[in-house]
Amino acid sequence: MRRSLGKMSKRSRSLGHAARKLTVPGLISSFKVGQAVCIDPQSKYSGMPHPRYRGRTGIITETRGKAYVVKINDYNAVKSLIIPPVHLRIAN
Repeated sequence: MRRSLGKMSKRSRSLGHAARKLTVPGLISSFKVGQAVCIDPQSKYSGMPHPRYRGRTGIITETRGKAYVVKINDYNAVKSLIIPPVHLRIAN
């Protein structure tokens, strides 16, 4: 049978190895519009952004339900990603 070539192909080990421990405040964290955040995907939770955006820094432009719209620069393109707060952390 032919193997799957989805977005997690050849990446699941690297994501699970560097997983950070989450606490209740980390799960229900809230951010403000205009705040700079870093994308840190956690493979245990749904709504994970694509692993190519791991470590990217963006700015929150709006909220959609419990998730946030994060605007990032991808070379010359400006992209908007809808990401739950579990996969975000404050940029240093």
